[in-house]
Amino acid sequence: MAASRGRLAAVMATAALTAGLLGGCGAAHKAMDCVHTADTIADSVTDLQQAVENAGHDPHRADAALDAIEKNVRKIGNKTDDADVDKAVDDLDKAVGDVRAAVRDGDRTPDVGPVTDAAGELTKGCAK
Repeated sequence: MAASRGRLAAVMATAALTAGLLGGCGAAHKAMDCVHTADTIADSVTDLQQAVENAGHDPHRADAALDAIEKNVRKIGNKTDDADVDKAVDDLDKAVGDVRAAVRDGDRTPDVGPVTDAAGELTKGCAK
């Protein structure tokens, strides 16, 4: 977990620098907003992973983590016109839907790998 947080911090720093060099305040603010929301999604993905690991103790925690991811995905989706970010948003939305369906169908250990992968792609898209 610490390694992924370190990579995320590096991505955020790169995004901030790139945004500052490539555009005006509007572009920099938009990039930082995207990166901040991607960071929030990364935290929710971590919560989701932990919720799935402990599904026997608190099955509703996975739903709460999925809700948080969906809320933040909508924030990014509504603010971007970048094709890579849009694709990552779509992939993340689909992956969250798949996990939610699996949980609803009684799967106590759904595969959250696609959610993690899509969140990583979203972070990359925000950082470019």
